[in-house]
Amino acid sequence: MPIQPDLLFAHAFPQARHNYTKRDTILYALGVGLGCDPDDLPYLLEDRLRALPTFAVTLGSPGMWIRAPQFGVDYAKLVHYEQAAHFHTALPPEGEIVSSARVVSVADRGEGRGAVVVVEREIRDAAIGTNYCTLQQTLLLRGNGGFGGSPPPREASVIPEREPDAQAAFEIDPRAALIYRLSGDWNPLHADPAAAKAGGFDRPILHGLASYAAAGLAVSRACDLSPEQVTSLKCRFTGVVFPGDTLALRVWREEQRAIFQGFVGERKVLDQGVVGFGALR
Repeated sequence: MPIQPDLLFAHAFPQARHNYTKRDTILYALGVGLGCDPDDLPYLLEDRLRALPTFAVTLGSPGMWIRAPQFGVDYAKLVHYEQAAHFHTALPPEGEIVSSARVVSVADRGEGRGAVVVVEREIRDAAIGTNYCTLQQTLLLRGNGGFGGSPPPREASVIPEREPDAQAAFEIDPRAALIYRLSGDWNPLHADPAAAKAGGFDRPILHGLASYAAAGLAVSRACDLSPEQVTSLKCRFTGVVFPGDTLALRVWREEQRAIFQGFVGERKVLDQGVVGFGALR
């Protein structure tokens, strides 16, 4: 069955409620690689705890909704292509949120090139409605191109042609995926060697959203800024990162933002990265 864009647009996502504790906030910080520097302690100690802005991407997930057969999606060929987030207000270290999601676009890259679906999700305080974060998850459906839809908009590369202004290295802990999965992504691809081999990898891979968060941390510090000053973060996933890898970031500084690419050795694993800076309310 071909992809059903009308059903994707019409899908009514149930509102999700998510109660999280200081323990969850600390586990997330450990999962994205904090804990090796005294400057990390505000994200790890409960008596002074602050939540990393990117913790919001783990909250109120709609789950595996797109696997439902009525959508016609070839789920085995689906990949998380891009992630973007705008952080409006600082997330408390513990609390309860509600999330609402909707499909905002379905585009056709052509036969054999896949379809692109963008899902937007808002994270709000369950009691007073404060908007903490707006997320956009871009999914590439590699097996669903050629359905006759409009093509995605052409976007110019944000990567400057000059040499980078700074470089940063982020060491991925060999246990990172085993810790990060405790924030809610239980896919065995990230933990079980047998599942990883079935997926075409020789060992478990790191979650894309863990490398996304690690990049935000490394880039903000390369710009001499705190992770809490990150007001937006976007990047494209172009390769896998393994636990134990060194993620090398090339950083271009601009006014109130930084552009970045991420590499493991010669492999480009993150591209079109943009970190916005400011002060969260």
